[in-house]
Amino acid sequence: MTQKKIGDVVLNVQNISLRFGGVKALTDISFDVREHEVRAIIGPNGAGKSSMLNCINGVYQPQDGSISFRGRTFKHMNSRQVAEMGIARTFQNLALFKGMSVIDNLMTGRNLRIRSGLLAQAFRNPFGIGGAQKEEEAHREFVEHIIDFLEIQAYRKTPVGQLPYGLQKRVDLGRALAMEPQVLLLDEPMAGMNLEEKQDMSRFILDVNDEFGTTIVLIEHDMGVVMDISDRVVVLDYGKKIGDGTPEEVRNNEEVISAYLGTSH
Repeated sequence: MTQKKIGDVVLNVQNISLRFGGVKALTDISFDVREHEVRAIIGPNGAGKSSMLNCINGVYQPQDGSISFRGRTFKHMNSRQVAEMGIARTFQNLALFKGMSVIDNLMTGRNLRIRSGLLAQAFRNPFGIGGAQKEEEAHREFVEHIIDFLEIQAYRKTPVGQLPYGLQKRVDLGRALAMEPQVLLLDEPMAGMNLEEKQDMSRFILDVNDEFGTTIVLIEHDMGVVMDISDRVVVLDYGKKIGDGTPEEVRNNEEVISAYLGTSH
């Protein structure tokens, strides 16, 4: 792989603490994400990884700390507002519309990009030259590009619920890409996959990072995958940060080894 150029900090997480009643989910977590990198977040179950993503994309509001995106600090923003800033998210548990086709699921990812109002869409010019129709055609063209990119052309009109799990995860990735995010948050994109499916998904993640220039923040349990595709890794344990650095630095961090990686390297 050719050496890629990592840019300036685009996402800065500063001293984030999150509590649910008396339970501390995250305690004083700080790390940054640089433009064009693949940034992994790892840790045992219950370490706070998904809670961290939920803070970044506005699902949870942390009690302490701040999150900045391209120099703009946001507090008390909901998920839609964060998405409008350019941060998209996939979820550990698929939230696809199972009865809808692949292409229609991907089109839902264009929702934030639709500029014409509902009335304009309802009363489109019957001769096909209305602004709303032109806009929809442009969105469909963009979605078709993602379908080609993810190699799911054969399933364009297939209801998502009929697809194998690995392909459903690929559709989930495609829907997030349809939002044209600057930063893509991936919550265990390879959970439940076999080896071949993991290899495919790893390739697509690297291609998204390389060809689209998308910055990626990734939660993943498969350490082989993490070490292969990540530029930097932050390690959480019981809601606290215990490691941060390159894959090699993290792999040799004694605290990380004892908490998570075990003795085998």
